[in-house]
Amino acid sequence: MSSDEGGGAGAARRGLWVEEPARRRRMPDPVRVSAVRSVLVVAVTLTQATIAFFLSLTGSWLAFPMVLGAVAATVLATWAVLDVWITRQAWNQRYGVVSEPSSTARLRRREARRAERAARAARKLAGPRRIAREDGPLAGFGRH
Repeated sequence: MSSDEGGGAGAARRGLWVEEPARRRRMPDPVRVSAVRSVLVVAVTLTQATIAFFLSLTGSWLAFPMVLGAVAATVLATWAVLDVWITRQAWNQRYGVVSEPSSTARLRRREARRAERAARAARKLAGPRRIAREDGPLAGFGRH
């Protein structure tokens, strides 16, 4: 007996089911439901399209309704696949994003704030932004 078979006195016995860590995180429930629905719809659509193709080759009277059904199913399958993407994006917007700006993003915002402050100070030093008119609507009230 080898040590893999567990015959040795000090050998650790390995069970039949070995739990391994997942490579990727599990999809959120709404996204997974949408993905399963999409896979089912696409599978039915491909089956329907294949049947419509073979019926067209044989010249059967069922070919025309099946082709129309396959076209409608293709539109539905396209929507189902888009639904997965839309559901995933919506879930990420609501629950999935942890807002931790990187140091690079923080530095860029700091530089942008400094530039904005400098521009504001330069505008204040430059004087009024509008030219006062003597005949404006407020000229009769003593304001220019």
